[in-house]
Amino acid sequence: MEVRRTAPVKVNIPDQRCEDFHESAQQFLYCANRAAEFCWDNTDYEACVTANSTARDALYDDLRAETDLTANLVQEAIRRAVHAVKGCVERWKQGKRVSQPEFTSWSMVYDKRSATFYRNKVSLSTVNGRVECDFELPSDSPTPYEQYVLSAEFEFRASTLQYDNVTDEFYFHITTKKYDTEDDGGKDTEVSADAGHQTVLGIDLGVNSLAVASTGRFWNGDEYDHWCREFETRRGEMQQRGTQAAHNALLRLGKREKAWRKQYLHIVANEIVTEAVEHECDVIVFEDLTDIRERLPQAKWHHIWAFRRLVEYVEYKAPEREVSVKQVEPNHTSQRCSRTDCGFTHENNRDGEQFCCLKCGYEVNADYNAAKNVGIRYARKEHHRLRSSPTSAGGDAPVGVRVNGGMLNGDRYQPIAGD
Repeated sequence: MEVRRTAPVKVNIPDQRCEDFHESAQQFLYCANRAAEFCWDNTDYEACVTANSTARDALYDDLRAETDLTANLVQEAIRRAVHAVKGCVERWKQGKRVSQPEFTSWSMVYDKRSATFYRNKVSLSTVNGRVECDFELPSDSPTPYEQYVLSAEFEFRASTLQYDNVTDEFYFHITTKKYDTEDDGGKDTEVSADAGHQTVLGIDLGVNSLAVASTGRFWNGDEYDHWCREFETRRGEMQQRGTQAAHNALLRLGKREKAWRKQYLHIVANEIVTEAVEHECDVIVFEDLTDIRERLPQAKWHHIWAFRRLVEYVEYKAPEREVSVKQVEPNHTSQRCSRTDCGFTHENNRDGEQFCCLKCGYEVNADYNAAKNVGIRYARKEHHRLRSSPTSAGGDAPVGVRVNGGMLNGDRYQPIAGD
C-alpha cells in the first residue's frame, strides 16, 4: 500500500534572495500556462493533450530558452499543466462544464533534484542559482518534518513552495511516500494513505457565504457581491450613453470584470485546498451542482457562475496537493441536524442564517451545519472520517455569530485578514 504524508513547514528565505523566488514563481506560472494552452482544445476533449511526454517533447526546449528556470522546474510546470488538463478532460467526458486551466496563484513544484534536504534546511533551485533556506519547525517533537522527511522509510515526492502575500512568508508543503507491504502480500498499489480511514472536508456553497468548510472556516460573499453590483452599475451607465467611446469602455470593463472574478475565485479555491491540507484531509466534498438553479432560486446568475467555477478550480488544484475532490447528492443538507447522535431532518430546522434542530435543540450557523452534512454524507458512504470544528460547550460551533469571513473555532469567531 502506498502511504503518503505531507509536512508543511515555514521556510526562512534570506531577504536578499526573496526576489529570486518571486521571479522564479512568475516564470514557473508562465511555463504552466503556456503548457495548458498547448494541451487544451476548446472543441473536442479527444484533441486535448493528456500525455506528459507529448507536451514535454513539444515545449521543453522553447520554455528553457524563454525562461531562466532549471530543467526540473520547467518539467514540473509542464507536468502540472498536463495533470490539470487531464482532470478537466475527465469532467468533460462526464458532461460537466469545463474551461482551459489557468494558473495564477504563487506556487512552484520542486522534485528531488531541484530540492535537497538537510537536517534543518533545504537547498532550492531558482532562476539565479540555488538558495539554502532554514526551516522554522514547530516546538512539538517529533515534528512532521522529522517523522516523514528525515525518515529513511519515506521517499521525497514532488512538493509545493507557496508564498503568503498577507504575512509575507514562504511555506513548503513537503510530500513524502513509502510502501507498506505488510497487508497486501508485497504488492505496490496506488491506494493513498489509510484508504479505509481517510479524512473528509465538507464544503457548502451558498448565497450568504460563498463557501463554508466543515472545519468552521468561512469565505464571505459580501466583497464578491459588492463588486458584482459595482460592475453592473458601471455597465448600465455606459450603456445609457450610447456612444462609440462608451461602447469601447464597456468592452474594457467586461475584460476587467472577467479577470477580477477569476482572480477572486482562484484565491478562494487555493484557500479551500490549503484548508484541506493543513487539516490533513484526503478528500474535499461539495454538493452536486446539477440542479442548483432550482435549489437556490434566490441566487443571481453571478452566484451560480461562481459556484461552478469555484468547484472547477478546486478540482484541478487539489490533486496537485494529493487531495481528491468528490460531489454528493444535496438532498436536505440544509435541513438535517449534523449532530452524530441526532440527524433529525425537517424544513423548519433552518431559519435564514441560523439552524436550530426541533428535536435536540442544537443551534449553529446554518451554512456551517450544511457543510458538515455534506462531508458526513460522503464520509458515511465511504466509511471515512469528517474533519469538523473543535467541540464547544454548546456542542459545536456557536450560534448567534454573524459570519462574514473567518473561522468558527470552539466558542470564538476568529476573522481572517481583511475583515
